[in-house]
This record gives sequence, C-alpha cells and structure tokens, in this order.
Amino acid sequence: MTPALLRRTLLGCLQTRFSHHPFSTGNPADIQDVQVQEQIKQNLEACHMTELVRDFLHPGDFYRAVRNIGISFFCGVPDSLLKDFCAYVAYNEKESHHIITANEGNAIGLAAGYHLATGNASLVYLQNSGLGNTVNPLVSLAAPEVYSVPMLLLIGWRGEPGKRDEPQHMLQGQITSQLLDTLHIPFSPLPDYIEGAKNALNTAKQYMENHSSPYALLVKRQTFLPYKRPRPTSEYPLSREVALKMVVDSLHDSDVVVSTTGMLSRELFEHRVAREQGHERDFLTVGSMGHASTIALGIALKKPKRQVFCLDGDASVIMHMGALSIIGQMRPRNLKHIVFNNGAHDSVGGQQTAAFNSCTFRITGIAVNSGYTQGKVAETANDLMSGVQWLQETIGPAMLEIKVRPGSRKDLGRPTRSPIQNKVDFMNFLTVNAYE
Repeated sequence: MTPALLRRTLLGCLQTRFSHHPFSTGNPADIQDVQVQEQIKQNLEACHMTELVRDFLHPGDFYRAVRNIGISFFCGVPDSLLKDFCAYVAYNEKESHHIITANEGNAIGLAAGYHLATGNASLVYLQNSGLGNTVNPLVSLAAPEVYSVPMLLLIGWRGEPGKRDEPQHMLQGQITSQLLDTLHIPFSPLPDYIEGAKNALNTAKQYMENHSSPYALLVKRQTFLPYKRPRPTSEYPLSREVALKMVVDSLHDSDVVVSTTGMLSRELFEHRVAREQGHERDFLTVGSMGHASTIALGIALKKPKRQVFCLDGDASVIMHMGALSIIGQMRPRNLKHIVFNNGAHDSVGGQQTAAFNSCTFRITGIAVNSGYTQGKVAETANDLMSGVQWLQETIGPAMLEIKVRPGSRKDLGRPTRSPIQNKVDFMNFLTVNAYE
C-alpha cells in the first residue's frame, strides 16, 4: 500500500469513527472541536505507528457499555470533562432515569435510594471538586460498614497532575486519588478507547457485585469525543453578559461585589478591563460553587455601612440553597442578592437546572419564605434598571432575579490576576474605603 493510499484509508477510518452521532454532518470540520481536528492531523502523520495514535471515546459507545453492565440510572452534577457524555445521556435516556441533582451529595443519596428500591447500582457523575460534597454520604451511608451501597462514580479529573488548569483545580487534582484512597474507594482512570473502557467497566462491575460498595472511574481531559445536543431556546431578550454590564455600571464606587463561580466572574473581569477599571471592588469566587452568597453574608455583617451585592447564578443558588435561610435569619440590611437565572449549568455544557421551569420553581419566592425582606423578577432591560434602583433603596436582605438567555461568548477569557492578588486588592478596598 502506498503512503498516499494509507493516508486516505486512515482518514476514512477516522472520519467514520468520529462522525456517528445523530447531529453529524459527515464533515470533520463541522463535527469536531479544534483540538480533535489537531489530533486527527497528528494521527494521520503517525500512520502505522499506532503507539503514537490516541483515541477518543464516543459518548454513545460508553453509554451502551455502561448499560451492558446493568446500570440504567444516571444522576449527578455536570462537569466540563464529562459534558459530552452527560449530553448524550440527557438526549437519549428517559427523564425518569437521568436526574441532574442540586449537588453531589444529593446524587449519592439519590443513588442510595434507587438501590434500596431496585437492588441495582447507579452511575453518579461529578467533577472532582465536588468530592467534598460526597464525603459524608459516602462514608456514613454508602460505605460497607454502614448500608453497603454499590454505585459507579464517574469523576472528571480537573487539575490532573502534569496538566495545566485553573488555580482552583490544582490542589484538588493532586489530592483526588489520595482522597479516594482515604475513603476506601477503589478507582482507575477511564481509558479513551472502547475496548479499554469495557474492561474498566467490567472491573467496576465485579467489584460492586463482590463488595456492594462504590467504585470510581477518573476521566481525564479530552477522553470523550465531542457530542452536541440542541440547547433549549429561551424567550428572554437579555444575555447574562449584557445584564451583568447593566448591573455593574449602575453600582456606586463604594459598593462591594461578590461574584459567583463560572462564566459570570469571567465576564465581570473582562468588563472591568474594557472599562479600564480596577478589580479591587470584586471578589471573584472562582471555586467553591454555591458559596458566593455566604461569603457575601460574612462581608455584609462586618461592613454594615457598605452595600454588598452578591452576583449569583441559579445553579449556584440551588447547589447550597440552605444558605438562603441563614441569610434570611441573620437579616443583613445591606446585603443585596442578584441571581442571573438562565436555567442552565452554562459553563459545563448548558444542562438544565431546576430553575429552567419558571412555572413551578421561583427563586425569589423561596428567598422571601426564607426570611428575605422582598424579591423581584426582571426580564427586560427596563425591568432590570428599575430593579437595580429598587434593590439599592430597599432594606435587605433582598433579591432581584434576572431572567437571561443561556450561552456565552466563545472568546471569553479568564482572569489574568491570581486569586491571591484578587484577595489582597479586595481586602485593601474594604479597608481603605471604609465608611464606618
């Protein structure tokens, strides 16, 4: 076989492998992310030197392999490394057999309840940063010494040693395997080719059957082939970024801002850069999803003469909703809670949150019933501007919920200042600009 014919044959195999999901056009340029395209090019250059050729695991193949070991119930919190698999499950599994939970601990409890009712194991997916939320139910509920509940943990390995990542993931990535060892949960990396993945699943199945306890698979970056599912449409006119800019530009220079994990903090950072402003007024909660509001509470209680604005997201609020009750009972008059509700886990694939169904789920109603003084909802630019003015004049804790479209700019950057730099500047702002 000539080199040219070999290259054409290999290209055909790669195109076939990477184009068999339902939204494929057959054109690799249309169905692959840039990184996958680059890898295809490298694979072609490697030709017959198979040790230099890497694989990508198709989400559908892995899903079917999971079903083949007897698992048919899926739950968890979406993760960027698992988004393609989660998207496939969401599009192909019955709604009653796939549940996106409020936090990772909830998913462990849900899997335990499913096992009690059926005798079967579930697949629980999460990012390794969410392992902390699982520790209590894993140790005091699922462990063999307690109720001995089998479940397969599929864990996105952010901050994997030897790989570059954001600051909030580096320590977590280093201790992930140690934490699983401490929890007495055996684990293995998930291979990026289907034969290896099937072997790993069979190992997990045997362990769960023999020990009736959890087993974990660690998913490295770019394990799964991209899988795109249609995002739900939204009738709301504002994007989160536009709404965020309107809010921030309406605040006073002495106002304090605490922004939540994910795209919102990145958009806030870039807006300050575009306006040639400093970043000292903003505390960017780059990790610790769900805790922005309690960080804001701690600041508000000790800086009672400053207005403290918590810029939050619906998924973040839902993850640790108990915080609303604490805020409501402490009643800080200067805490103003703004929730940008797009009904989605926007930074990890756009999977829906409970807040997507605005007919049955009302964040402001929950806040008021938890002790907030008032709550309002904004859907248009005029609603937003009047809402921010109302919030500034209202005794807190009060909440403004802004309904926005899901999605963000493709070229959205990341903060260029380190978390420690952010902390020092922010604490200096609170001290130097003190009015009490």
